[in-house]
Amino acid sequence: MLDMCRRVAIATAAISLLASAAPAQTLTMGVVAGPESIDPHFTATGTHSEALKHVFDSLTQLGDRLQIEPGLAESWRVVDATTWEFKLRRGVKFHDGSDMTAEDVAASIRRMQQLSGPNPTKIYVRRVQDMKIVDPHTIQIVTDGPAPTLPNDFIRVFVTSARATAGLTPENSNEAFNSGKAAIGTGPYKFGSWTPREQFTVDRNDNYWGGKPAWAKVVRREIANPAARVAQLKTGQLDMIVRVPAADVPTLERDNTITVTKAETVYVFNLALDQREPTPQVTARDGSKLASNPYRDARVREAIDLAIDRRALAEIAMEGLGTPASQMVTKGIFGFNPALAVPTPNLNRARQLLAEAGFPNGFKMVLNFTNNRLPGDAGVGAALTQMLARIGLDVQAAGQPAAVIFPARQRGELSNIMAGWGTLTGEANYYYSANAHTNNATLRLGAFNWTGYSDAEIDKLVQDANVELDDKKREAVLQRIGALWNEKRVVIPLAAVGSAWAVRKDRVTLRVGRSDEETYAWDVSPVAR
Repeated sequence: MLDMCRRVAIATAAISLLASAAPAQTLTMGVVAGPESIDPHFTATGTHSEALKHVFDSLTQLGDRLQIEPGLAESWRVVDATTWEFKLRRGVKFHDGSDMTAEDVAASIRRMQQLSGPNPTKIYVRRVQDMKIVDPHTIQIVTDGPAPTLPNDFIRVFVTSARATAGLTPENSNEAFNSGKAAIGTGPYKFGSWTPREQFTVDRNDNYWGGKPAWAKVVRREIANPAARVAQLKTGQLDMIVRVPAADVPTLERDNTITVTKAETVYVFNLALDQREPTPQVTARDGSKLASNPYRDARVREAIDLAIDRRALAEIAMEGLGTPASQMVTKGIFGFNPALAVPTPNLNRARQLLAEAGFPNGFKMVLNFTNNRLPGDAGVGAALTQMLARIGLDVQAAGQPAAVIFPARQRGELSNIMAGWGTLTGEANYYYSANAHTNNATLRLGAFNWTGYSDAEIDKLVQDANVELDDKKREAVLQRIGALWNEKRVVIPLAAVGSAWAVRKDRVTLRVGRSDEETYAWDVSPVAR
């Protein structure tokens, strides 16, 4: 018996040594949020897309600095004013072993045009009028006019298997994907399991066209509470975490077991004000009904703008992980307007404007804001509540998870919302065409313009930018839209979001902190032990 125990002890020690010498096979990440379905076309929400990029490839993709790069489409060209041609990679296999062809691309685009979720992905294929399959690896996209940004839009065209999705309807798609039956992609990882609001796991695709991934399994644990994410990283339950709370960054940077990576992102916190009549969450101070929606008065919107101290939001509410914003797109995005300055707060002028608008004693309003989507959103919402109170408004803070607040916005239940928007295609018209243009289903513009605002001049400029093939001319038009949109103050830019990642340095190395704030398993390398 003693000899057997010795042999077991020696064998156990040998296994331990081998395990410590080899890289770990499972990457465990602590994330704020995960997919809202396993159907990649269900919603355009960033955390949804980020998670499902592990399973599904897109036609084009963004590099570290938001430059367009080949994805499943290895090249593309303009055939004529309304036709783009995309050449697809050869030899790409779906996870079930079938070939990926132009038929799958066409079927995926048709699905996106038909499905609608809380943030519909049809925005990315709004310009597509027709498709022509030239051969199994060539597809021509016919657009509703010149479409200079189509390759940018196609970073969110995730290709699903036409065979696996055949017969699915908007009503049963989620069930088919969530069960794994239709979750057949071409990505570096295969769908493993998903527990909503808890955990998403994927397994290595050994036959991935881009090369065998480093990790056998990736586990994305949803831990909305930032303190809990940090605690689990410190205790070794996680290999890495995303969106480190700003207050914890200095402490983690001093921890010799942790490496922190910081980056500026493309997300901009903003306050959007409802222009519909009536609006549901604004009343007189005594709770009685107002004669009209005060947000429709340009003087009220300007007063709200002048009440906001953006530098305080960035430095205090966001604890240094933010930058005051002058517009709704960040520097480096095509169409950014360098002539626009960060507004200076002026409380006296704000109070005067409210009085001129007929509200010398202010009014009562609910301030809606996300409290779990982007770093600092809860702090920014709370700070905004105090800033607006300083000009005489009676503000009720209503911070809610993104999964609650976005559907409520779509149902028309909100009078305002403070949230973040990221121009994830690298092109400013991605934002303006979806938010500043009048909501117009026929033109497929204004899909995210829930406020009901409409301006003929802005509409025309957005439409001009949509078809202008000359980059210099299009940039000038986009900069003009940015200036006009700032003047209207229907959506008020607040602060650009910074982000931080933290990893256990003895386990993993993070290659880069991306400006789109997305975190991919292929940017994380195991450390040999």
